[in-house]
Amino acid sequence: MPHKPLRILTWHVHGNYLYYLTQVPHEWYVLSKPDRPAGYAGRSGELPWGENVHDLPVEELASAQLDCVVYQSSRHWEDRAQLLTEEQRRLPRVLIEHDPPQGHPTNTLHPMQDPDGTLVHVTSFNRLMWDNGVTPTRVIDHGVVVPGDVHWNGRRAEGIVVANNLARRGRRLGLDVYREARSHVPLALIGMDAESEGGIGEVRNVDVAAFMSQYRFYFHPCRYSSLGLSLCEAMAIGMPIVGLATTELVTVIRNGENGYVDTNVGRLIDVMRTLLADPELAARWGTEARVTARRRFHIDRFVADWMELLAELTGMREERAAA
Repeated sequence: MPHKPLRILTWHVHGNYLYYLTQVPHEWYVLSKPDRPAGYAGRSGELPWGENVHDLPVEELASAQLDCVVYQSSRHWEDRAQLLTEEQRRLPRVLIEHDPPQGHPTNTLHPMQDPDGTLVHVTSFNRLMWDNGVTPTRVIDHGVVVPGDVHWNGRRAEGIVVANNLARRGRRLGLDVYREARSHVPLALIGMDAESEGGIGEVRNVDVAAFMSQYRFYFHPCRYSSLGLSLCEAMAIGMPIVGLATTELVTVIRNGENGYVDTNVGRLIDVMRTLLADPELAARWGTEARVTARRRFHIDRFVADWMELLAELTGMREERAAA
């Protein structure tokens, strides 16, 4: 028996992630404010939103009929008393944690302390580092979609780094690592405010995969972060990855097969030089990267994981079993 789509409230925090999340075939209501501030952008931007994505002005929230709430940041969780009615706060609820803790890396208690809620981490590393307290947790790996006609070619003998506000975010995202590597090998930088580091600037979400495809390898200089969607997209188009052997990346990259990770920046620079000099090696690693992405970051697996969780939380699984 086909399921009736759930009516799910959520927020626009990470545009690409929200786009992939809304591939889950339910009805998504995205909160908005008139000036579209951060976190309240609603259905906006240039992403090709589906018809199941609806803009929900905050002034209409109290009267909205909803089945579930998917919080996208701790700030929205903390603001729920001012935003949601008491009935809405009692609905099945999920908070997606996109990052590892920004305070102490191992001793930070997560703000969501709710034995009846669910904390969804986007990587196992994130779940490991947070003190999740009394809240049940689940890990749902990323799922990505890239245009079918975009394939890595690596003709450009340069690496590429994708990071927003790298200059401001500093050592955590590896600003010093990027600068050191750039002094030895050619690296392009794209993302918000990339120009302040001599980079290219921001590229539209829908164009990032095609833009990356011409570069020889993807470099991930981050010391302490989540797993970037652009990295998953790079692998999905067949691009080799070079990065620091930190966070979740160590579970994704196999040295000499689909890329290379290390904590020694000098060795990473040597690997980048090798890839620049040997495009055939880069192509072999890229082919394996695409295989890894199809297995681990396929959108169908991501959708299935979310469908399973939402069915559990809302009782849909029991309803289908009874039917």
